[in-house]
Amino acid sequence: MSNTNKRQRELAHAKYERQQARRGNKYGNRRRRQQITAALTVAVLVLGTVGWVLLSHQTSEPTAEAAADQATSGASGSDQSAVGPTLKCTGSTKTTSTPLSFKTAPKPAASIADGTQIVLDTNCGPIVISTLPKLAPATVSSEVFLAKQGFYDKTPCHRLTTSGIFVLQCGDPTGTGSGGPGYTVPDENLPTATGVNYPAGTVAMANAGPGTAGSQFFLVYQDTILGPNYTIWGKITSGLDLVQAIASVGDAGGTGDGAPTQPVVIERATVRGA
Repeated sequence: MSNTNKRQRELAHAKYERQQARRGNKYGNRRRRQQITAALTVAVLVLGTVGWVLLSHQTSEPTAEAAADQATSGASGSDQSAVGPTLKCTGSTKTTSTPLSFKTAPKPAASIADGTQIVLDTNCGPIVISTLPKLAPATVSSEVFLAKQGFYDKTPCHRLTTSGIFVLQCGDPTGTGSGGPGYTVPDENLPTATGVNYPAGTVAMANAGPGTAGSQFFLVYQDTILGPNYTIWGKITSGLDLVQAIASVGDAGGTGDGAPTQPVVIERATVRGA
């Protein structure tokens, strides 16, 4: 992530050029078209890399087409001013000092019904996730297991992105982006590679490459385009406005990718219906 600042400047420049083009200034059209073409080329390459680095620690890229769509999405949906309620984050931000670890993943449980809920009680309020066990049985079984074991209790949401990709990432007890439960689960219910494949409200697994998902997941608070590499296992049915409000405060480093300015801690995760 050492090139984050450089990438952000390149993205900001590309956005500026697109805005200038839309204003329809009659002077210098040819020059601006050349600049826009060059800037969008850079944005495609940069966003392809950022999209993958966001959710992993390996070097890989989505397709150029998906990255180009992402650039368009970021330009049209970057205004975060009109979002949810005023934040009232009064709970404790103390996190666990002894993360749990398990040797093997739980077996997929056929008894988990569609719509079984996982409730994340955070220091800023509750977020309710409705699960998709029929589409992602191994993943949902793992998430239900971890919630019941208290794995997510007193764990931080360590990463917020607000530029081009719009997610709040949680589920790592260490808060470093590299922690996990001690096992992995297979990829399931991957979306298509076209269009807005991670719409607002989607809950998906983060990973470090194919078949490496563990406990980290991300909450999509605004329509996002990514490579089709991340298991979709649930949908936010309550608390999306809360995540949007957290995002509106921004990230602590001001780069569009970092720890949220407003610390977010899952005080307790509970399961309803399983």
